[in-house]
Amino acid sequence: MKSLWTALAASTILWSAGTADARPDTRAMSCAEAQALIQSRHAAVLTTGPNTYDRFVRQFGNECDWPEVPMSVAVPTRDGPCRVYRCEEPVFDFPG
Repeated sequence: MKSLWTALAASTILWSAGTADARPDTRAMSCAEAQALIQSRHAAVLTTGPNTYDRFVRQFGNECDWPEVPMSVAVPTRDGPCRVYRCEEPVFDFPG
């Protein structure tokens, strides 16, 4: 009987993990759709490849923690590379 409960608990855990909301995938969206999603949510975690995802933010907002700032990056979309923003630490190149 104990193994039945163990199997039931394991299958419940696997089922709940499988039915969790999936991240939106930029590859299935147009560039305009991806940008609008980020803009409407202010920040969104999006899938960008088979094993990759990241958090993207609005260009002008306070979604990044100091000292990070929104930096432009390209993500794959249905209609080609799309420019969106991700929080990164700025790199300063001071002349020597």
